[in-house]
Amino acid sequence: MSSSSGSGSSGSRERVLARVRRALADVPRDERPQDVRVERGYLRVHGDRTTEQTVELLAENLADYRALVHRVDAAGLPQLLKRLLAAHGSQSVLVPPGLPPRWLAAADAAPVHDREADTAYELDAVDSVVTGCAVAIAETGTIVLDGGPDQGRRRITLVPDHHICVVRVPDQVVGSVPEALERLDPRRPQTWISGPSATSDIELNRVEGVHGPRMLEVILVDDRAEGQAPA
Repeated sequence: MSSSSGSGSSGSRERVLARVRRALADVPRDERPQDVRVERGYLRVHGDRTTEQTVELLAENLADYRALVHRVDAAGLPQLLKRLLAAHGSQSVLVPPGLPPRWLAAADAAPVHDREADTAYELDAVDSVVTGCAVAIAETGTIVLDGGPDQGRRRITLVPDHHICVVRVPDQVVGSVPEALERLDPRRPQTWISGPSATSDIELNRVEGVHGPRMLEVILVDDRAEGQAPA
């Protein structure tokens, strides 16, 4: 039986490779993927929205995915973070290396700095994590992290049960996925987040916190006057 199965698998592999060779027969050997322009027929963005409408759409879609959405100006961010951490009962908060110190200056939770030696069990013991983001997509209600200084490594937003993500409005908000991709470096590690981690079984019973935070809170902070405040 094992010999017959192996033979069938080998035959299928050869058929696939033969089709690939035929498809590539007329491609010059020195041609590179970047030499061939691929036509993109899809729209970059759907509809004509103002900046304010784009931000409102982001807030609506985040809430639709069961994220808790908060709005604040730059000056009020530290007090809001303090209140959210206290409301969650957080006694410890994981801090990325480049998070602006002012953000958590008022918080009572003890800061925990990410270390390479930390195990998943140690990260799981932390009550909350606060990060920034790379970009937020209004049409899909998606937050994208790319491991920037104010976001840290991927694991610190996948293990703790409570994630607070700060989005700078309007600079970090785009309308569509194509617009987001234009801002992102494909060589960086990316985490795309649409609401809290969740899954459903065959009976459609939703379970949250399966492979990431059970609770996602997103703060849309108006940073248009932030340059006037100390970091």
